[in-house]
Amino acid sequence: MVTITSQAVDKAREFLAKEGKDGWGLRLSLYDGGGCSPSYGLDIAENPQDDDSVVEQNGLKVFIDKEASTALTGMEIDYVDDGSVQGFVLKGGEQSSCGPSCSSCG
Repeated sequence: MVTITSQAVDKAREFLAKEGKDGWGLRLSLYDGGGCSPSYGLDIAENPQDDDSVVEQNGLKVFIDKEASTALTGMEIDYVDDGSVQGFVLKGGEQSSCGPSCSSCG
């Protein structure tokens, strides 16, 4: 199961509100990593797709595609802002030297 930090929940809600998408959720997808490691996509979605798993934490829904669900077990979605980098990241789990991260919204 994927968890999401309170900071990531707050940033996701803020982002969704700015986009006029209150009540929507985040959708995590798995893409071919091209030999490095799996790549994950993070998008917004109103509803889950038929084969998505749904995780809800602190009122935020996260839809996880079937292929990503197993790969993301034990991982945590966080939001980082260290002055030079801002965005959502995945932490934990088994990471390659490239490390999975995504910052497509935020």
